[in-house]
Amino acid sequence: MRLLNTTLVAALLVAANLPAQAATEEDVENSFFPYKNGGPSYDGLKAGLVIDQTNVAQFKEVLDPAMFEFISQGWTKVKVGETTSFDLHPNYVQATRDGLGKVKLGEKSGEIEGFIAGRPFPEEPSMDDPRAGEKLAWNYKYGYNWGDNAAIYPFYWKYKDMKSGKLERTIKFNFHFLNYMHRVNQEPLPEITPNPSKLFRAIYVQALEPFDVKDTQLLIHRYENDLKRDSAWLYLGFQRRVRRLASGQVTDAFLGSDIMIEDFEGYNGRINDMEWTFKGTKNILVPFYNHNALQLSEEHKESDGYQFVEMGDKGDCFPQITWQLRKVYELENKAKDANHPISKRVHFIDAQTFTIPRTLTYDRKGDLWKSWQIGQAHPDHHLPKNKGTGVAIDDSFTMIDVQAMHCTTGQFKGQVDPSLNPARKFTVQNLRASGR
Repeated sequence: MRLLNTTLVAALLVAANLPAQAATEEDVENSFFPYKNGGPSYDGLKAGLVIDQTNVAQFKEVLDPAMFEFISQGWTKVKVGETTSFDLHPNYVQATRDGLGKVKLGEKSGEIEGFIAGRPFPEEPSMDDPRAGEKLAWNYKYGYNWGDNAAIYPFYWKYKDMKSGKLERTIKFNFHFLNYMHRVNQEPLPEITPNPSKLFRAIYVQALEPFDVKDTQLLIHRYENDLKRDSAWLYLGFQRRVRRLASGQVTDAFLGSDIMIEDFEGYNGRINDMEWTFKGTKNILVPFYNHNALQLSEEHKESDGYQFVEMGDKGDCFPQITWQLRKVYELENKAKDANHPISKRVHFIDAQTFTIPRTLTYDRKGDLWKSWQIGQAHPDHHLPKNKGTGVAIDDSFTMIDVQAMHCTTGQFKGQVDPSLNPARKFTVQNLRASGR
């Protein structure tokens, strides 16, 4: 009996280090092409329908809790669009196939083994898997959001009083993104070398106007090792010096907005900083659309004719877009640091693209604090240079502080263009050179 018990324990230890229910080719197909046999449906819901105060109760099950309340209060409405497939680039899908059976979680949160490129865990998450939430977080981290590199060039942020609709401030930025590792499409592949610090990804932000923030720059280096803290630097134009950001500063309001650095793209932090819990799979309405089919803003019109998403409704805080009924994973993260300003975030992750179109943020008391919405535009119905890239284009955002009745909105010109993102741009030396 003792020998049997010893053998059983040994077998369990071996099993613990193997991928649980290793993913298959069918899992890959289902993960990347969930609408190949048609989109989800809900009784009474159809393209062209407008959900407002008069009928919102009928569609409560296909709205996240905050959006249901906003519509119920008459703050906004949702126009339903047809559910369409946002196919990611074939190279990313193939990289996922190449990694089947090779990827597994490490013993600690923030550790992963055997990953090369693509989607680490394409299998359907299970409520019976205690680490399913962590796997979803890895899928997001290594997702094809912006591809191997891209730019938001330019990017308008507007600060608004939600009660009065008063526009308080407009800041014009350029945002740049670069993956150093796990590249699948843009040369060099699979990694930019030399890369002595083993960086996974970098973000560079430059404020262009108004004058008081002109040349303010932010640089974030995220390491391949998730247990290593990000390095971040801020260049303040009026001081003409670079200072390194302490880790706690990523949860401060960025340039007086309603947004933390940690909020960028839905979640901009380490996996190891949070406890991740998979809360289930559902079909809900999320902001996915064809940019060129919208009635667009006449403000900030670009010389090439590009127009930004219009804002409207309560306080001009809501992008005027269409929403699709799509398959999402509800993922909760709770900060391990007791001093973190939030108690939890609830992300609604799009199951096909692994972007995060909706996030609800709760304060330390557990009350809803902020509502994050980032619109995803189909690349084939956007700028000509984005066609065929397989990148779900971040195209509009709103961060609503429901307690302060204030919002920060964003209007994007997203460009998948390697020429805008040379590696030298993502260096501390560039901060100094660009700020002179």
